Amino acid sequence: MKLLDQVRDVIRKKHYSIRTEQAYVDWAKRYILFHKKHHPKDMGEKEIAQFISHLATDRRVASSTQNQALNAIVFLYKRVLNIELGDFGHMERAKKPEKLPTVMARTEVNKVLSSMSGINQLMAKLLYGCGLRLMECVRLRVKDIDFEQNHIIVRDGKGMKDRSTMLPEQLKPLLQEHLEGVRIIHKQDLNNRLGEAYLPFAQERKYPKAAKEWGWQYVFPSEKISKDPRSGKMRRHHVSESALQRAVQKAARKAELTKHVSPHTFRHSFATHLLEGGYDIRTVQELLGHKDVSTTMIYTHVINKGGMGVQSPLDTLNI
Repeated sequence: MKLLDQVRDVIRKKHYSIRTEQAYVDWAKRYILFHKKHHPKDMGEKEIAQFISHLATDRRVASSTQNQALNAIVFLYKRVLNIELGDFGHMERAKKPEKLPTVMARTEVNKVLSSMSGINQLMAKLLYGCGLRLMECVRLRVKDIDFEQNHIIVRDGKGMKDRSTMLPEQLKPLLQEHLEGVRIIHKQDLNNRLGEAYLPFAQERKYPKAAKEWGWQYVFPSEKISKDPRSGKMRRHHVSESALQRAVQKAARKAELTKHVSPHTFRHSFATHLLEGGYDIRTVQELLGHKDVSTTMIYTHVINKGGMGVQSPLDTLNI
């Protein structure tokens, strides 16, 4: 088996996502090509450091991209080649900029949401109303929404963790109406001998009939049937996240917001507005699915902006 195929095989056995698979395979390939196609077994910490330093100094990639490249290469050595590596402290790394999250005021959220329509508006409301990440939203399954208990289960979120978040009351009738249309599409797919959703991990082997069940269908299915890159099966995948990204950016321009707004800005705003409303930091941490409360603490720095709530001496003057 070729090396890159070995990488794919190990990744699939560990149940990593298709995006992680594509990224790790690409970084392994780029690492090998950078060193003129030498086999990784014949290289080590020195060559890894050279490649990562090249990304930082010559390519000027973001720190997150550099970290992803290093993680992919370490995975190649440790998990695929079973080679332990030493310390990487000597290599030149891009510094991660310390930035406060962009947060919209409630009036700005209202303007942006009012500038959207249809499914994109519904998805944006879920981002803000539930604190979802973009991919958590597009990957929602029908069974993840509990209309009786008023909550949404976010499965396999960041760090492969499940969590529960609230289901806003005003979204219940909108989601129920939307799902009626999705059910019609699913029935049509079943009549056409399709209707199988992608099942995570080993679920497909364990429950071979579950893929066609209503509960496993995506809440936001794609308009088109496409070929699964791993199994080769024809399936209706979830909608593309890029469509929502474009819709949010377009709505922000229409609302005449000067700050940079992305789908993730709704999540930042969700957390900040909850803290402003008096909810404790631990509750917000659980709703966001943060492993460490220190990650959630950053939102305390954007409450009462303008010097962390400190009054400027200029505002005390009568001029």
